Amino acid sequence: MRKFLIVLCAVLSFTSPAAAALKLGDTAPDFTTQGALAGKAFTVSLSKALKKGPVVLYFFPKTFTSGCTIEANMFAEASAQFRAAGATVIGMSADNIESLKKFSTEECRDEFAVARADASIVKGYDVRMAPVLKMTSRTSYVINQSGRVVLSYSDMNPKEHVKRTLEMVQSMRAD
Repeated sequence: MRKFLIVLCAVLSFTSPAAAALKLGDTAPDFTTQGALAGKAFTVSLSKALKKGPVVLYFFPKTFTSGCTIEANMFAEASAQFRAAGATVIGMSADNIESLKKFSTEECRDEFAVARADASIVKGYDVRMAPVLKMTSRTSYVINQSGRVVLSYSDMNPKEHVKRTLEMVQSMRAD
């Protein structure tokens, strides 16, 4: 397992994500999928989440890898700020639901949901990392209540995703 993670980290560091297919103003594809929060499975629906306010939909490659753990921890630490701005955060990965349940507690600290990005979701959001990998790129979207993309950001470095998405939802709140 350790050898696999070392190889995976090496691949991730040299793999550049595809540019996000969804551009500003595009309609975000609706979906319903399996998700987890606080270790419990439930159904996640983008349209239902949008009824509460804007949604930060962030795709990450693989649970329990270093960059994905850093990113989940950062989103967890900023959860109160996202809630204050009226936004819902949903992490998305191609991992199985059992791994997502564990990740939702250990790394997301029970603060936000993570959900399974199946093949149709990965295709709709154009977040497939590479043809041979069944992982998503590190891409974040902010989707307004009308279902339109207001921020699209792809970068394998996890550190800017929280900052950029939080700034966007806070600016939406101020408008």
